[in-house]
Amino acid sequence: MEYLNLKKYGLTTEIMQKAEGFSDLCLARVIRQNRGSYDVVSENGEFQASVSGKLFYLAEESSSFPAVGDWVMTSFTKNPDELAVIHQILPRKSVFERKAAGTSNTVQIIAANIDTVFLCMSLNHDFNLRRMERYLTIAWDSGATPVIVLTKSDLCSDLPRYLQEVSSISMFTDSIVCSAVDSDGLDSIARRIHPGETVAFIGSSGVGKSTLINSLTGQKLLATREVRAGDDKGRHTTTRRELIVLPNGGIVIDTPGMRELQLPGGNLSMAFEDIAELATRCRFSDCSHRSEPGCAVRKAIETGALEQSRLDSYLKLQNELSYSGLDSREKENQKIERMFGGKSQFKQAMRKIKDKNKSRS
Repeated sequence: MEYLNLKKYGLTTEIMQKAEGFSDLCLARVIRQNRGSYDVVSENGEFQASVSGKLFYLAEESSSFPAVGDWVMTSFTKNPDELAVIHQILPRKSVFERKAAGTSNTVQIIAANIDTVFLCMSLNHDFNLRRMERYLTIAWDSGATPVIVLTKSDLCSDLPRYLQEVSSISMFTDSIVCSAVDSDGLDSIARRIHPGETVAFIGSSGVGKSTLINSLTGQKLLATREVRAGDDKGRHTTTRRELIVLPNGGIVIDTPGMRELQLPGGNLSMAFEDIAELATRCRFSDCSHRSEPGCAVRKAIETGALEQSRLDSYLKLQNELSYSGLDSREKENQKIERMFGGKSQFKQAMRKIKDKNKSRS
């Protein structure tokens, strides 16, 4: 089979080889996620689909279900009123995911099988270096190449200062400055979207992701809204993830804005390469960069080579990653280990406090 239609959606030789093991099923790609169903595209066009009973039963968590960008093996019935059935998700080459909002450890997939992830942040009140560090930590762990996109440059009164701040946290990451109002930077984004490759736009509500995608498509495919007056807070326009084929042959995934970004995992050594490099010079290989002698990271802060806020963010994300996936008891044990060095030291500290309180009474 030549797969002429699916090649428009990023089909590669590697994916075709993976699909050969399912000769009784049809290859398709998830292009849209709905409530309780999916829209998929196969060689014969678009169809609505649901997961098979077996796939549903074997799914251990939400990340075991299909996501936009996934390549799946499906079956179709002759009855046009019946949904196609997704039986198998092919192995993902990359996945951008976060912990679902709330206190659970559920992982939510934002986009799968992407080559480049555009991390969008607007140059107004949405500008937040600490949030971008979170995005970068996840992005470098996803398997895709991150690119920082600074939107709404037409609203920025001090662009050099913002660019200098971003450069301080983006060691291995390229940045693009753009404005959909006057089309600045749009060509730079378009040049990074190659035929057959899939990209995703990710960022907070109101940063202009849908507006950028509309500009790339040359038509208003996605709804847009103005940010809230007074504080530039975004309003949710995109409510579901959707895969779109661009005129130049590239494929783009639009995603809803994210107000909360908890880490399910991450690559701190890439997102914080400056600290990782400094840490190699610390006297102790397990240096926590808090109070140990011979800490090169603390020395860099003292000399002004590293900002304290940068280290604080690193330590916060490091702690968050160490707790990721743990239950409440495991988290408590991890906290005790970090604060006291272990349970025996914790008990000793508690006894000292108790004895001290007794002597006072």
